[in-house]
Amino acid sequence: MQCTAVYQKHGDWYLGWVEEVPGVNTQGKTLKETKDNLKEALEMVLEVNKMLVEKDRPRGKVIRQRLTV
Repeated sequence: MQCTAVYQKHGDWYLGWVEEVPGVNTQGKTLKETKDNLKEALEMVLEVNKMLVEKDRPRGKVIRQRLTV
């Protein structure tokens, strides 16, 4: 899976967000810091989403497969 990271300079800060995943956004004083922060934010959102789905899914046998987009 590949996502689109968007960065924008806003005053003294860089803003960053992922177009395909609402809620994944960050900021940093440098572009590098913003890129690092954005990767971390994406990882955290995906992990939390996974935990929420696991908590709410019906119990029982499941089939898990890798999905490449």
